[in-house]
Amino acid sequence: MSWAGAPMVAFDLETTGTDIETDRIVTAALIGLDADGRTERERTWLVDPGIRIPAQAIAIHGITTEHARAHGAPKAAVITEITRAICEVLDAGTALVVMNARYDLSLLDRECRRIGVAPLTERLRATPSPVIDPLVLDKHADPYRKGRRTLQALCAHYGVALEEAHDAAADAAAAARTARRLGETYASIGSLPLADLHALQVRAAAEQAASLQRYLRRTSDATAHVEPAWPVVPFAGERIGR
Repeated sequence: MSWAGAPMVAFDLETTGTDIETDRIVTAALIGLDADGRTERERTWLVDPGIRIPAQAIAIHGITTEHARAHGAPKAAVITEITRAICEVLDAGTALVVMNARYDLSLLDRECRRIGVAPLTERLRATPSPVIDPLVLDKHADPYRKGRRTLQALCAHYGVALEEAHDAAADAAAAARTARRLGETYASIGSLPLADLHALQVRAAAEQAASLQRYLRRTSDATAHVEPAWPVVPFAGERIGR
């Protein structure tokens, strides 16, 4: 059976910003979908990030500093719980769907290191796998399509409903359904065993990063560096803040 027709679990974060080294988790969701694509279990978290949430982030996900402080759980307990839950998914061999996994899983890695708990790579003693990233797969399958590749754009392109964009649970479920559509649309992707699909994305993400780096160096920044690693950017031992 194709992975596109199998149960899967999707993960999503809403955060204080876009820097994996210094920004923090505000909300998180882990959503299980059955073989028919229906939500069968859902876990969500609201976190007190320990820093003020910038206005730009509030405008996207709607969570204010005051709300997170009043209603959010302590960060250390939540980060530990999220990491343990993801490990259980991957240890069971279930596919973990993460839109732009390089961002979400790397930010989770840095949050773990910041509070002194073992990140996914240490708990699993390996790179998190199998991971399915609709962003990487869409760029690989249809590299020359014009337009944006946000989750909203991919949902529109593949005919997936997304009614509450930037709600972690809604985004996670939509990412999983978009991944299914990709597997159904492109037989060369949908027919791969999960291990081969994961390896394909490692190569594709590196190729996509190299292409973007060449473009940036031609057009704007001769010193641009685009991280090729996927699904987790290796920790360099600096800039995670406190």
